[in-house]
Amino acid sequence: MKSTSALLFASTILLSSPVAAAGPNVVASIKPVHSLVASIMQGVGEPALIVEGAASPHTYNMKPSNAAALQAAKVVFWVGPGLEAFLDKPLDALSGGAKVVELSEAPGLDKLKFREGGAFEAHDHAHEGEAGHGEEGHEHTAGEAEHDHAAAPEAAAAHDHDHAHEGHDHDHDGFDMHLWLDPRNAKAMAAEIEKTLAAADPDNAAAYKANLDTLNQRLDALDKSLVETVAPVKDKPFIVFHDAYQYFEHRYQVRVAGSITVSPEVLPGAERLSQIHAKIKELGATCVFAEPQFEPKLINVVIEGTPAKSGTLDPEAATLDAGPDLYFQLMEGIGTSLKTCLGSAS
Repeated sequence: MKSTSALLFASTILLSSPVAAAGPNVVASIKPVHSLVASIMQGVGEPALIVEGAASPHTYNMKPSNAAALQAAKVVFWVGPGLEAFLDKPLDALSGGAKVVELSEAPGLDKLKFREGGAFEAHDHAHEGEAGHGEEGHEHTAGEAEHDHAAAPEAAAAHDHDHAHEGHDHDHDGFDMHLWLDPRNAKAMAAEIEKTLAAADPDNAAAYKANLDTLNQRLDALDKSLVETVAPVKDKPFIVFHDAYQYFEHRYQVRVAGSITVSPEVLPGAERLSQIHAKIKELGATCVFAEPQFEPKLINVVIEGTPAKSGTLDPEAATLDAGPDLYFQLMEGIGTSLKTCLGSAS
């Protein structure tokens, strides 16, 4: 009898407790965006993800399940056509009834000009004297990041070749689209996500706002932690597979000396690899970083015969499980990889 009373009491509590209304069908393009959306939607619903697993938006092909998700969506979040070019036409064709939010247009973003060349070591690091927090040295146009073709003719040649794939990694205004690699930009994107969801689903607006407040606190803590993580190695130059890290570089003052390729869709030829090999020796680059989705064996080719070490960076979270914590694992992973490889190099 006592157990029956307990069950009745529990049932009464459940029935009298407010239950969150079911959230809308929401779709996110890539894992970093999905993570931010999932954080805002916690307790309400779970967004669908287009680019799953180890796939890359640079080389992705739409699946029937992706088309079905877009057709059913009430809200779709993506960075923009400069990154997820594969989504441009499907969004026009399949999501006519959905609110489509291009997060590269979110208010408050710190946008940096796309660097049109692989060897950008001549980049002006006048900002290195800044403290890494609250810097005002580069405006949203960040013109100082533009590449000097006269200073690096090999990069100009690579640029000319890779412009057969014009539009990759930068939007129609010429901005680098890896915006999420600065936590301040993640906060701006999250604010736009919360605003959009609250308008589309006012019944859950309070939950979205509470989740945004929590997310912002976590992002502030992450930002502070990353400053401390990379501080011991931020003056050591390194080379990346492709130029995806400009926002991380500017935020934390690390020394990205160049990239093996401008576009991961276009693998570098023997001449380009030889130039990068020579550049590693010239710059004293201590580490060369691969990415999980793209030909790590090329890294071994360019570091052969040099003291440089190899490592892996994962700017699009190819190796991580999707979810609210992914963004933090992604950013912490980049910081830890830099500290581990650069800290162990002579």
